[in-house]
Amino acid sequence: MTATTAQAETRAADEPVLLQEHEGGILRLTLNRPAARNGLSEALISALHDAVAEAGASPAVRVVVIAANGPAFSAGHDLKEVTAHRGDADRGRAYFAWLMERCSAMMQAVVHCRKPVIAEVQGVASAAGCQLVASCDLAVAGAGARFCTPGVNIGLFCSTPMVALSRNVARKHAMEMLLTGEMMAADEAMRMGLVNRVVPDDGLTEATMALARTVASKSMATVATGKEAFYRQLEMPLEDAYAYASRVMVENMLIRDAEEGIGAFLEKRPPNWEDR
Repeated sequence: MTATTAQAETRAADEPVLLQEHEGGILRLTLNRPAARNGLSEALISALHDAVAEAGASPAVRVVVIAANGPAFSAGHDLKEVTAHRGDADRGRAYFAWLMERCSAMMQAVVHCRKPVIAEVQGVASAAGCQLVASCDLAVAGAGARFCTPGVNIGLFCSTPMVALSRNVARKHAMEMLLTGEMMAADEAMRMGLVNRVVPDDGLTEATMALARTVASKSMATVATGKEAFYRQLEMPLEDAYAYASRVMVENMLIRDAEEGIGAFLEKRPPNWEDR
């Protein structure tokens, strides 16, 4: 290792693994392990979980954007951390179970967050990095972004990424990604439904923030109600889903912002949201 490399690694170790920035009700969470291709280390998983949970409870946050520094969005799990536990007495079983539980809890925190979460994807989103994109409510990708679930190439099927992926794209598309491990271009990811929009790389942040501002302009009470209902009804049979959604609509109609929004529409004026 050269002196220059050692100094760079020391500087990286001193920096926070997750950066936070607030802008007009939008919380930008930036994965900040560029030298490790933003691998989801124990520390980054924990920091992201805590930040998303706090954002969900904060009245100052209306939308969350998850972005990344460096040439990759996220290469997935930190395989150096994983491999370090191969020498444990149980060959790493307890650690692997703990790590998968922690990562799965973080992904679910994104889904269960009361605020919409948007992925801003540049570079490669691989394995658990692709899982993170799929777990977000919306995703905007730069034209140069790439997506893959390559675990099969190293003898490790991407089973946990599969959960989020299979809830975003058609079964055969998901299985193709999982069985081949091949890289997918941003345009193809949009065609399959993994991302919402593909924009020029140099306009990625601007496009993501524009989408975030649009979402942030809505009633947060309504958005929170709708996000929860969206994910819950997906797992229900059709008849149960309609019964549940009908109950949600009734409760939604009774909140202050629905009364205000309908009144504003009829009176042809902008609504004044109270987020309740």
